[in-house]
This record gives sequence, structure tokens and C-alpha cells, in this order.
Amino acid sequence: MIIDSQVHIWAAETPERPWAPGEAGLAHLPVPFGYEDLLREMVAVGVDRAILVPPGWEGGRIDYATEAVTKYPDRFAIMGKIALDRPESRALVPTWMQQKGMLGVRLSFQHEHTRAAMGDGTADWFWPAAEAAGIPIMIFAPHWLAEIRAIAHRHPHLKLIVDHLGLYRQKGAAAAAAIEQTIALAECPNIFVKVSCVPAYSSEPYPFRDLHAPLRRLIGAFGAERAFWGSDLTKLRGSVSYRQCVSLFTDELDFLSEHDRALVMGRGIADVLGWP
Repeated sequence: MIIDSQVHIWAAETPERPWAPGEAGLAHLPVPFGYEDLLREMVAVGVDRAILVPPGWEGGRIDYATEAVTKYPDRFAIMGKIALDRPESRALVPTWMQQKGMLGVRLSFQHEHTRAAMGDGTADWFWPAAEAAGIPIMIFAPHWLAEIRAIAHRHPHLKLIVDHLGLYRQKGAAAAAAIEQTIALAECPNIFVKVSCVPAYSSEPYPFRDLHAPLRRLIGAFGAERAFWGSDLTKLRGSVSYRQCVSLFTDELDFLSEHDRALVMGRGIADVLGWP
């Protein structure tokens, strides 16, 4: 069972579904990438399931991802998005996990216009609410690793999944050094890590050998049951193939035992997020 822990999908731009100015495809693709497109890619390389993360310019909309889950419930599930700065969002939390195909929430704090919300109190209400409601959180907050540790300590029953190895735009030696900071989070049993979008952080071509040793340390620290493979496929299109994203872990990382590889490639995240 291979489960991709993060793929963005989006529909064509229409008057009813506008893309934000300047954000058409962001750094991913300047054209729509729908769930049927994704499914064809998955079948071609042997990926069984994918967790859908609606892109940032969709705001809190998850209707397109819900359409995918409705049509292919054995293939797709959703990490939804919630607006932390809107008072009406608080009422959504208690029943959040009752939505079709919903596995949790994905929060992003990497851009200048979203970064402050992690530290200015905007997000403070959400951590205890999510813990009480049993909502796992994928969090992309590479500038806030110390705060993630503090949140994990304050809310020991809250599952926090750190996105993209805890990195943001570093490459090669700089990425390897930054991964050491992420490794420090492994002391918290309720923190997990997505070993996702790996090629974007390498300074070398496939098989990205400059990151093999850091990946070994990271997965060793967290344990294979707490480290989840993912592609972030659309960010890599044009530079790395989907097959290479998969084979990096299935064929090239020889420090992974067969048991650990099965956990990293899908079984671990299925267990943690309750996706039978």
C-alpha cells in the first residue's frame, strides 16, 4: 500500500471559482490539475491512495476535493483547510471529522502574509479545540519549529504532522543542517513528519544522494511509523517525475528495511490518520 501524503488538486478557473490574482498555479502548475489527472499518474506508478490538500488560493473551499472523494472513496481522502481568523470557524471544529473523506486539517504559515498568525495569537484557540475534537493537523510552519514543540507539549493528545521535513527552500547542505532542527522534535511522541517534496531540497539530480544521510537520521529519530512519504507532485512537475518520487524511497534508500519501507510508504500514515 503506497499512500501519497500530499498532493494539491484544483479545477479550472471560472467566474464561480476564481483564482486569486497572481496565484494561478502558484509555484506548481499554471493550468488545472484535477483528480482524474492525478489518478492517471497514480495508476501509472503504483500509488494506491493520495491525501488531497486544497491549494491556498481556494481559501477554505474543499468542494472539489470532496467531489474526488465521493467518486473515488478508496483512492482519495482530504486534509481540509480552516480560516483561523474567522470567528465562525470555531463552530466547525466539533463536527469537522464527520465530513466525507476528512482526515484532519492542514495549516500553512510559510508565506509572509500567513507567517505571523502562528505567533500573534490568531491560532491559539485552535490547538485545544482540535485536540478536544480529535483532529490531526498537518502543519507547514518551517519558521516556527520551537513553537510546534511547545504546542505538542501543551496538548499531548494533539497529533501534529510537520510538513516537508520542516524545510522551506533550503537546498543541499543548508537543507541537511535544517533537518537537524526538525530531528529535535522527535522527542515529542505526538509529532510526526512528512518526508515529502524531497527532490525540491536537494542540490543533486536523482537519486538526490546529498539528502540520503539526513533522511536516515530523520527517519531513525522519529521511527518509520512516524515518518510519512509524500510527493507534493505539482510543485515538482517539469523537474522530477512521479516515478522518481516513488522510487527514491522504494529503490534508493537502502537503509530502510522492508518493514520500515512499508510504514513510510503508507501504512504509518493510514494508522495515524485512521484511514483503514
